[in-house]
Amino acid sequence: MAKEELLTMEGFVEELLPDGRFAVLLDNEHKIIAYTAGKMRKFRIRTVVGDRVHVEMTPYDLTKGRVVFREKTQGPSGGPKRRSQFKR
Repeated sequence: MAKEELLTMEGFVEELLPDGRFAVLLDNEHKIIAYTAGKMRKFRIRTVVGDRVHVEMTPYDLTKGRVVFREKTQGPSGGPKRRSQFKR
């Protein structure tokens, strides 16, 4: 027997909640609670308020989901610059 198909929706993170969960507002104006997928946790991909995300949901419970992808945002390239501990 095949696994049930997951629904993939897009939205943006509206609020950070305790225990690594997020309030996500989907494009169809529904608000759901989502958690970070295991691969995103493994590779330490951080999600903040305002990020555009892809969420997988099961057809049985449309109020919960799993964040599986965070779209890159337009901003300064790279992260914070690291400074060397030693002066040259």
